[in-house]
Amino acid sequence: MAAIVTENPLRAGMRLERTAEPCVVVIFGASGDLTKRKLVPALYSLTQQKLLPAEFAILGISRPVMSDDEFRARMKDAVGQYGAERDVDDSVWESFASGLFYMQGEFDNDEAYKQLRERLEKLDSERGTAGNRLFYLSTAPSFFGLIAGKLGDARLAQPEGKGWTRIIVEKPFGHDLESARALNQELAQVFKEEQVYRIDHYLGKETVQNLLVFRFANSIFEPLWNRQYIDHVQITNAEAIGVEGRGAYYEEAGVVRDMIQNHVFQVLSLVAMEPPISLGANAVRDEKIKAMQAVRPIPAESVDEFAARGQYGPGFVLGETVPGYRQEPGVGP
Repeated sequence: MAAIVTENPLRAGMRLERTAEPCVVVIFGASGDLTKRKLVPALYSLTQQKLLPAEFAILGISRPVMSDDEFRARMKDAVGQYGAERDVDDSVWESFASGLFYMQGEFDNDEAYKQLRERLEKLDSERGTAGNRLFYLSTAPSFFGLIAGKLGDARLAQPEGKGWTRIIVEKPFGHDLESARALNQELAQVFKEEQVYRIDHYLGKETVQNLLVFRFANSIFEPLWNRQYIDHVQITNAEAIGVEGRGAYYEEAGVVRDMIQNHVFQVLSLVAMEPPISLGANAVRDEKIKAMQAVRPIPAESVDEFAARGQYGPGFVLGETVPGYRQEPGVGP
C-alpha cells in the first residue's frame, strides 16, 4: 500500500517533478516578432500549466525605450493575439507579469551588459532565481557572435557558484558553411559546448514530434517505411501569413535560408533517417546527419533544372487583402 504524503513537497525542499528550476530568461531582441509570436505566449502557457516555478523571471532587452509596464502591456496583447488560448486569464497574467521586466540597450554597448549584470543580480535577490540564467538570442543572426562575446567580456557567460548558464541560438545558424563554422568558433571562445543550444522551433511542432512515434512505434508502418514500398515523398510547407513587417530580415536571410535549409531539411531528415539506437539527442542527431549526407547535392550550374523560385504578388490570404513581397516595408523595390 502506498504511503500518503501529507506534507507539501515544495515546503519539504523537493520540487514537483515537471516544474522547471528557478531561472531568469534573458531575451535579446525582446521587441521583435519571435518574442511576441512565440516566446512570451509559450512561457505564459507554461505558467498556466504550472510548469514554471514562482522563482522565475523574464528580462527583455532591445533597442526601443520602454518601461516595464509598457513591455508588459505589449506582451499581454501578444498573448491575447498569438497564444494557444486567446482569452488571457487575469489571475494567471498577474502572476506571470510580476516576473516580466525590460531594459533598453544596444547589443554592441558595453555599458548595457554592465547594467544587465546588475539587473540579474537584483532579480536573483528579489525573485530567488538562484543565479540560473538562460540567454535567448531572438535577434538577426549577424548579432549572435557579437552578443556572445559581450556576455563573455561582462563575465556573464560562465555560472558563478552553483548556478547554471545557457545560451539559445535560433536558426538560421550562419548564412553558409564558412560563416556557420565561424559562429561556432565565436561561441566556443566564450561558452562550453554543453551550454549552447542550437534550436529550430519547427521541431517543437506537435506534428513534427509525432513523426518519430508514427515511424518507430507503429508496427503497421515501421516495416513498410522503406524504398521497396514508398515511391516518393513530398513535403509541402504552406503558410497563411506573409512577411508581416519582417521585410528587412527576409532581404538579408532570404526564404531559402529561412525555411528550406533548416525547417524543411529537419522534417526531411526525420522522415528519411534510419532508426536511432535510442531517442537520446545525440543518437537522433547522428541518424539525421547520415540522412542529410545521403541527399544528392544539386550542382550550382544546374539549379534551374531542379528548382523554381518566385516572389508572390498582391492578393488575398484567408479573405484579407495582402501586399506583394516587393510592396512590403523594408523590401527593395
